[in-house]
Amino acid sequence: MSEQKNKKEKVEQEIEKEAAEDLNVVEEEMEAHNEQVEVELTENEKRLLELEEKLAAAEDRYLRLQADFENVKKRNVAERAATQKYRSQTIAEELLPALDGFQKALDTQSDSEQMEALLTGMKMVYGQIMTALEKEGVEAIPALGEQFDPNFHQAVMQDSDDSKESNEITMELQKGYKLKDRVIRPSMVKVNQ
Repeated sequence: MSEQKNKKEKVEQEIEKEAAEDLNVVEEEMEAHNEQVEVELTENEKRLLELEEKLAAAEDRYLRLQADFENVKKRNVAERAATQKYRSQTIAEELLPALDGFQKALDTQSDSEQMEALLTGMKMVYGQIMTALEKEGVEAIPALGEQFDPNFHQAVMQDSDDSKESNEITMELQKGYKLKDRVIRPSMVKVNQ
């Protein structure tokens, strides 16, 4: 019986030894697996960070494009408003020489009745043209007796009249015009020193 007991103990020891070896193998496999999982997690974390950076860059590009688009829209609206506001500028600029001619003709003096009748008709036509231009926002720039303003007046001569203030306009050589708030042509003037 003791031999059987010894055999039994030997078998139990061998089983325990094999179980310990199997346990060691399982532990080593588990450890290797855990290391592999950690490596995969680290790689996945790196990949996740890369993807988050790419997403942030794409969102930034999207927001910039959206802001650029809004700016272009605003600029287009402003340009359309300016185009509408100043739509008659070209025609007004082209009519200015004709208005100057009318003004010179109207400033002539006449002794004959026929010439007076002709000047009366010209005054009516001139008045109609000025009314039409005023409806579009074109108006003459006041000059004579005003203080010189380089935004509206162009000084081409100087005067030295002690009875007038310094920088006062003493003569208008050519009438200036503006369209709403934009100067089409400044008034050419003579300014007191």
